[in-house]
Amino acid sequence: MDFKKYYPLIPMFIISVILLAVRLAAPELSQIVSLALFYVALGEAFNIFTGLTLYVCFGYVAFVALGMYGSGLALKYILATSNPPLVTTILFSFAVAGFFAFILALVVGSIGLRLRGAFFAIATVGLSEGLKNFIEGTGIWGGSSGLIIAGDLISSYGHETYVFVSTELADYLMFAVYVLSLLVMFLITKSRFGYGLTALKEDEDVANVMGVNTVRYKLMTFVISAALAGMIGATKMLKDLVIYPPQAFAISYTVEAIVITMLGGLGTVTGPVIGGLVYSILKYMLTVSFPGLQLLILAPVLIAVCVLFPYGIVGWVKRRFRGTLIDYLLV
Repeated sequence: MDFKKYYPLIPMFIISVILLAVRLAAPELSQIVSLALFYVALGEAFNIFTGLTLYVCFGYVAFVALGMYGSGLALKYILATSNPPLVTTILFSFAVAGFFAFILALVVGSIGLRLRGAFFAIATVGLSEGLKNFIEGTGIWGGSSGLIIAGDLISSYGHETYVFVSTELADYLMFAVYVLSLLVMFLITKSRFGYGLTALKEDEDVANVMGVNTVRYKLMTFVISAALAGMIGATKMLKDLVIYPPQAFAISYTVEAIVITMLGGLGTVTGPVIGGLVYSILKYMLTVSFPGLQLLILAPVLIAVCVLFPYGIVGWVKRRFRGTLIDYLLV
């Protein structure tokens, strides 16, 4: 086995260890680390589809929201029918979250991914709003009143476990999903499947002629990305332990995922990691320093960064150090 192809994972491993060490050693920084892990994981999962195909799903937040609802419903159901160990409950809720998002992506992708480029993007605009209005209008899953999970967790495991789950466990699970997303993205780019996606991204018609089943490739990437988004939603549910439709289906998640991937480097493995860290730190610092004005300040800063680095931060560094070890390690 050629282990050299795994060398680019070294800098990402170092970044991951630093994040985990900061979370363990400095509890006072837990909020910013938690925010960073969420945005890095969201950007990496989003990048698996958009970065490798150049197709944009404007309803991407629907998969995160469905993951929140799926895990929340699974948790409420299993605690209402039995009292299993906490590990079993969490694993079951994550499995349901990923499954819910997977099924939605399979249905939407099977129909929508037969459209090309901008037409697919337009077709997905109403996905999240449609689901949100359906939940609020029909009253399922708590409707507009929301789905509250905290009480079920407290009654089954006690208040100390509830605090542990929402403050500690949720962060470590978010870290696990981030690492999983990163590894999935890396393995795809180094596989035959990834080479087919590269051909698709360069010229879809030529890829079709060369024997690449572009619809199947897009669908496979779409459902993988969606399942990971569902798991991100599950960790968000554990953090909040309450789900309200307006917050769960907030379009800002999709917009932030786009910003993070573009900021770090679209289609690169390292890009969403760098972009997520930069975005989360900027957002946190501006929120603390200029409450109420953070978005007004953040927008021009991000525009300036995108103008200075049109290929993303990672893309700029790779071009600046082309042919060097840095270029090799930044995939």
